Amino acid sequence: MTAEAQNASLVETEYDAYGVPGVVRLTMNRPDAFNALSEGLLDALQSALSGLAQSQARVVVIAGAGRAFCAGHDLKEMRAAPSLAYYQALFARCTKLMMTIQRLPQPVIARVHGIATAAGCQLVAMCDLAVAAQTARFAVSGVNLGLFCATPSVPLSRNLSRKAALEMLLTGEFIDAAEAKQQGLINRVAPMDSLDAEIARLATSICAKPVEAVSAGKGLFYRQLEMGIEAAYQLAGQTMACNMMDESALEGVQAFIDKRAPDWKR
Repeated sequence: MTAEAQNASLVETEYDAYGVPGVVRLTMNRPDAFNALSEGLLDALQSALSGLAQSQARVVVIAGAGRAFCAGHDLKEMRAAPSLAYYQALFARCTKLMMTIQRLPQPVIARVHGIATAAGCQLVAMCDLAVAAQTARFAVSGVNLGLFCATPSVPLSRNLSRKAALEMLLTGEFIDAAEAKQQGLINRVAPMDSLDAEIARLATSICAKPVEAVSAGKGLFYRQLEMGIEAAYQLAGQTMACNMMDESALEGVQAFIDKRAPDWKR
């Protein structure tokens, strides 16, 4: 089997997932390693996500096979040939993947069960939305091994309050799904046997909206977060003005005026 074929098997792709047209589910497929982010899995996820950017997909779901969502980087692989250059290249590869998620025009939902630790918790934080099983647990536990979770701290500090994020980073302790929702790391919590149904409800709601508004809105949301408030308002105003010229927005507003359901062309 070629390296490309091996990497492809590390991510299983399901179209029209949960019976919802336009939803694509990517399942990390290293169950025996708790879906640890090996180089191969990083490459497979990167390839799968990049391939969806210009597709007809409306929502992307990232899930994990087996007993866990993702246990972070593959530490055995990382220790096999330690060098500064290797680690710099590895974390650059991981950063590229995380930014691909944010730059994807489609909303990305993390489907979390079991544990999401270190870079696995980072992956949850980088996804646009997250739905977790009640039994899911989250930690950025590198500090327990003498390694501060620096790259996970970037999205974590943009999801949680500063003190909540830093407590997780400095202690390496787990939080449960209820606390993760309270702190802002995830959106919804469901019993394990209802997890997919909850994701389907969320994805269906998003898919019912015009693709132009969803895509433009996601892009604007992240860009304005890194700006000062005046520049953010300027960008938001320009985005909203352009959005108002879309056929879907003109139809939506007219439908509201006419007191009828919009007839969006998808």
